[in-house]
Amino acid sequence: MEKKAAVFLDRDGTINEQMGYINHISRFILLSGVEHAIHKLNQHHIPVVVVTNQSGLARGYFPLSLLTEVHEKMEQQLAKGAAHLDGIYICPHHPEAKEEQYRRTCNCRKPKTGLLEQAAEELNLDLSRSFMVGDRWSDLKCGTRAGATSVLVRTGYGLGDEQYIGPHQEIQPAMRADNLLAAVDWIIAQIDD
Repeated sequence: MEKKAAVFLDRDGTINEQMGYINHISRFILLSGVEHAIHKLNQHHIPVVVVTNQSGLARGYFPLSLLTEVHEKMEQQLAKGAAHLDGIYICPHHPEAKEEQYRRTCNCRKPKTGLLEQAAEELNLDLSRSFMVGDRWSDLKCGTRAGATSVLVRTGYGLGDEQYIGPHQEIQPAMRADNLLAAVDWIIAQIDD
């Protein structure tokens, strides 16, 4: 079976409002237009995979049960816009974690590429034809190092990262978009070419 091109999405600041650690379900707020953007990818049969660092788990700021609840809420809200995700991959680790079970240096914490590689293996995805969309340079580095095309969104930390961090970085995005919908429109044009 042929491997598919996919779109990997960072979560905080790309899908939902960036507000630090989501330590209560009420703090999860979907960004405007996200369900429409993901629905467009679904219509084009492009797998959509969330890849997210969740060191708040490691730091003991919230339990795994809350993270599960947040992801259920995210999927329910996307479903209202006829959108769905093909996978959610999290890195719960941090080298200085308060929670011993998560205390380690791993290969899945972005900008490392482990989450994308795991998803590619499990979902039969072609990283070289895929896209990584995020609001931080760690997302862009992760995508580029995994062989994907990286896209910066100016939501979340995006505007500040673009202005203050980006100019000093060797890795640059292939596209800079105001939001996920604009990024998706560009990505679909690339895949359909």
